[in-house]
Amino acid sequence: MKKITFISLICVLVFLIPSCSVKSTIPESNNEKINVEISGVAFYNLENLFDTINNENNDEEYLPNGANKWNTMKYKAKLHNMSYAISLIGLDVVPKGVAILGVSEIENRGVLEDLVKQPAIKDRSYQIVHYDSPDRRGVDVGLLYNPKLFIVTNSKSYRLNSPLFNSPTRDQLMVSGYLKGEKIHVIVNHWPSRIGGEDASRPRRNAAAALTRSIADSLFNVDPKAKIIIMGDLNDDPFNESCSVVLAAKKNLQDVKEGELYNPFWKMHEKGIGSLAYNDQWNLFDQIIISSQLARGNRKELTYWKSEVFNRNFLTQQEGRFKGSPLRTHAAGVWLNGYSDHYPTLIYLVRDAK
Repeated sequence: MKKITFISLICVLVFLIPSCSVKSTIPESNNEKINVEISGVAFYNLENLFDTINNENNDEEYLPNGANKWNTMKYKAKLHNMSYAISLIGLDVVPKGVAILGVSEIENRGVLEDLVKQPAIKDRSYQIVHYDSPDRRGVDVGLLYNPKLFIVTNSKSYRLNSPLFNSPTRDQLMVSGYLKGEKIHVIVNHWPSRIGGEDASRPRRNAAAALTRSIADSLFNVDPKAKIIIMGDLNDDPFNESCSVVLAAKKNLQDVKEGELYNPFWKMHEKGIGSLAYNDQWNLFDQIIISSQLARGNRKELTYWKSEVFNRNFLTQQEGRFKGSPLRTHAAGVWLNGYSDHYPTLIYLVRDAK
């Protein structure tokens, strides 16, 4: 109870602060500062955000009589914790919070509706884009967006059909709209897991990457300068074949040509920064990849500024065997009242202030 009370107090203090302009300053190489508009775009694997209702999916683990003894109290605590984390993503740079948030491991639209009503983020009036997926575990991807900052014009769900899959996997979500008046396309992913081993499962992620690439290429065919953001839990690191070869996301910005993709998280991973830990090793599965027009544009239009793994202390286990790893909801069957086994990731886009 002490933890929840303390967090609630912080939430109240955060939202008592008057809202301020998204216009800010960023340092230039000559130590001068210029006025810019900054937008935050993020992704977060919410680690099994399930309700307590027995739905027509494989949700037995997250029922009151299931393995995790999932009940109303735990569900409400999970919603509280996740909304608190979301409320702080990028807040030190974008005072109104992130404009766009892709999410994964959510059971249905209902849990997102419950999430956006939480006090920590209610004032942002986040809207939802979601389609049901055929995934055997019953988890989907989705998109939350602030309608004051991002206007949705179109969305579509893409299904991955392949003989490589014995059972269906998550659909991929494409959302188009206007961010600060500029048209962008966001593709939200949760690629197949590494169950069965990295090598054995690699073809399935390569197939998922091929679908993502085909979606991006269809957008490039219409507009070679399309502003595309690919995000998700890819279950692979930036250097793995699915990302570096099939998706063909480049490590170095100078190598990115028109119609190509840039992965700002590749060099970050080489520095030992990750979004999840497994067997005492950091992986950076949660990536945000951008098209050349966003990566190498001029600041008269939205362009990439910097990226971040939002690995704050309150999201991190502070003691025990998994000290230093993301503080998750359950571990070894024990309810930890944590957040997720993944850290959120985000990028900032900037444009000269008008």
